[in-house]
Parts: sequence; structure tokens; C-alpha cells
Amino acid sequence: MKLYNAKAIARFLDISERRVRQLRDEKIIEEYPNSNGLYELIPTVHRYINYLRKRNPETEENIDYYTERAKLVRAKRLNEEFELKIKENKLHSSDDIEVVMTDMLINFKSRLMAIPAKLSPILSKKKDKTEIFKILKEHIDESLDELSDFKTVFGERVNDDEESDS
Repeated sequence: MKLYNAKAIARFLDISERRVRQLRDEKIIEEYPNSNGLYELIPTVHRYINYLRKRNPETEENIDYYTERAKLVRAKRLNEEFELKIKENKLHSSDDIEVVMTDMLINFKSRLMAIPAKLSPILSKKKDKTEIFKILKEHIDESLDELSDFKTVFGERVNDDEESDS
């Protein structure tokens, strides 16, 4: 029977010599009795493999059928719930939201950019500051109302998409 030092065992197990000493201190592998730091190869490798198996319970041998089945059923149920929420318009894809928000913001920007051209002829004739303020506020509020009506715009967008898919 041939005995090996910690350096050789480390090379066989593809770990460091320090890790070999740690495993020895943790009583995972054992030195050969009265050998002063030497190890028997085959029992050491077997004990290390058993240690790895116990440390990693997700190996094929240890998979519990009922646990895996429960995970699968739960995943299917969650998927069905998401699909139902999508059909009920309670859940929307990020792509749909991005398209609707982009459209709304482009329209909002256009409305705001049109205010000076639309109101400058009217406001140039006005002298009363409160009247100018009221006119500006009315047009700005009108533009902001469009942003607050997100659900209607989004609902129209989703209905258009569903009709085009059919």
C-alpha cells in the first residue's frame, strides 16, 4: 500500500494543500495512522466524494419526485394566473407599456410645442396679466389631461393590437 503526502492528495483532488489540511481538521479525510501527514489514496478520494455528495443535495440521486412535481404544478399555476391577468387587462407586457408611453409623450410634447404658435397671436393682443395667465393655464391643463388619461389610451392601444392579431 502506497501513502501520499498532502501535496499529492491536493493534486489528485484538484484542491490546495491548505484545503487538504482543512478537510483533515474537519475530520472529512483522515491521515493514515502513525504516518505523520501521509494519506491512503483510495479511502481519501472516496471520503472526499461522499463529502461533496452530502454537501450538494441537488444531485440526481437525491431529487424528491413529489417536491419537483409540486414545483412544476406551482409554476404552471403562476403561468395560468399571469395569462388570465393579461386577458383581463390587469397585467401588460413591458413592450406594450413602452409603446403606449412613447406615443403619449410624443403627443404631449407636440401639444406643448404648439402652445406658443397657437397662443402668440391671441396673447399679443391681451394686456391683462391674469387673463394671459388663465389662457396659458387652460391650454397647459388641457395638455396635462391627456397624460392623466393613461388607462383609456392604453386600453385603446391593447384593443387595436388584439384586433390586428386576429
